[in-house]
Amino acid sequence: MKTRFKPKYNVRKGDQVVVIAGDDKDPKKPRLVKQVLVDEAKVLVEGVNIITKHTKPSAQNTKGGIIKKEAPIHISNVMLWDGKQATKVKREHRDDKKVRVSKKSGGII
Repeated sequence: MKTRFKPKYNVRKGDQVVVIAGDDKDPKKPRLVKQVLVDEAKVLVEGVNIITKHTKPSAQNTKGGIIKKEAPIHISNVMLWDGKQATKVKREHRDDKKVRVSKKSGGII
């Protein structure tokens, strides 16, 4: 993604999210964000979009074989979990700090 300014996303590493689109769609099961890839607009979510990777034998991995790992999904396919439900997020200034606030419950995330 070549843009002049970096986009700002409301999802961060360590947040709980639900997958709202794709093969692993489950709007009631929160999952952990492992990594946010800002330039590609993708997130790596624990237990979602599992791929199989075939590896050759090497010095570090003498046997090689098939490895299962998570692949990134687009950030638009996840929604932030505020503890009770999936919610949209707005940013507000509270006590001279920018905080993320749940639009449904009004609580700080």
